[in-house]
Amino acid sequence: MIFRSLGKTGLKLSILGFGASPLGNEFGKIDPVEGKKAVNLAIDFGINYFDVSPYYGRTLAEARLGDFLRGHREKVILATKVGRYGKDLETGFDFSRERIFQSIEESLSRLKTDYIDVYQLHDIEFAEKKLIVEVAIPALQELKQSGKVRFIGITGYPLQLLRDIATNSEIDTVLSYCHYDLLDTTLNRDILPAIEKKNLGLINAAPLHMGLLSNRMPPEWHPAPKRVVDITREAKLKCRSLGVDISSLALQFALAHESVATTLIGMGSPEEVQLNTRAVGIAPDPYILREVLNVLKPAKNIAWQEGRTENFVPNAVPKQT
Repeated sequence: MIFRSLGKTGLKLSILGFGASPLGNEFGKIDPVEGKKAVNLAIDFGINYFDVSPYYGRTLAEARLGDFLRGHREKVILATKVGRYGKDLETGFDFSRERIFQSIEESLSRLKTDYIDVYQLHDIEFAEKKLIVEVAIPALQELKQSGKVRFIGITGYPLQLLRDIATNSEIDTVLSYCHYDLLDTTLNRDILPAIEKKNLGLINAAPLHMGLLSNRMPPEWHPAPKRVVDITREAKLKCRSLGVDISSLALQFALAHESVATTLIGMGSPEEVQLNTRAVGIAPDPYILREVLNVLKPAKNIAWQEGRTENFVPNAVPKQT
C-alpha cells in the first residue's frame, strides 16, 4: 500500500480509502458476512482509512462498520459525518449545534469507539452558508477541543462553496466527490490551489462518478444528465474493445493524483476489495487513457445542480429525473 499525508493533520492515509456506504445497502443489498470479510481483507491489504456516515443506510452502515471493526479500531483511521440524515431538503438535514452534539454521541455508540479521527459536515450545499460557518463549524471545533474528534472537515459537491468555506474557516480536511475522475477534473482548477495554500487534507470520493464509470448499471437515482450517461456507455464499449475494465482505468487515474491524500471508493465484498487494491501503484496505459478520454470529451466537466439553489455549481445543468 502507498500512504500520503492528510494535510497538516500528521495522519498518513492509504491512498485507497474504504467507502462504507455499501455496508448500508446504498447500492443494493449486500450480505453482511461478505461485508465483514471485505473490511478484514481491506485492513490486511493495508487500507487504513474508513469513511462512513449516519446517512448511509440511515445508520445501518455505521452500525455494521462498528461491529466489523471490533478488535481492529487501533489499526484504522475512522471518519464519519454529521448533518445529513435523509434525502429531502427540508427534513433530511440538520446542522444545528444541538443536533451535532447529539449526533456525535449516536455515531460513537454505533461505531463502538470513544473518538472519531475525522468528523465532517455532510453535504454542506444543503444548508445555508451562514449556518455552516457560524454554527456548524464552531460546534465541530468544540468537539475537537473535547477530544471526541481529532480533526474536522467539510464534504460536498459544489467546489466553489467548499473552497470559500475552507478558505475562511478553521478546518482540517475537505472531501470532494465526482470532481476528479475520467469525466471531471475541475477539482484541480476550482479548489486545489486553495487547499494547498492552507495545507488542508484533500479527500477525493466517487472516482467512478458514482457508478457511471463501471460496468454495472448506474443507480436509478444517479443525478448525471442523460447525455453524460449515454457517453459513458460509449466509453465502456471502447474499454472493452481495448481489453481493459473501465472501473480499473478510472481508479488508476484517480489514485495517481499526488495532491489527494486518499481516494474513497465503496466496497461491500472481498472481490471488490481485491479488484480495487490491484489499481494501487499502477499507472494507466497512456494510449488507452487517451482513447477513452477522447470518447468522454463531449461529457467533460458537466456538473449537475445539487443542494440549495444559491449553492449550485455555476453553469450546472438540472439533475436527471
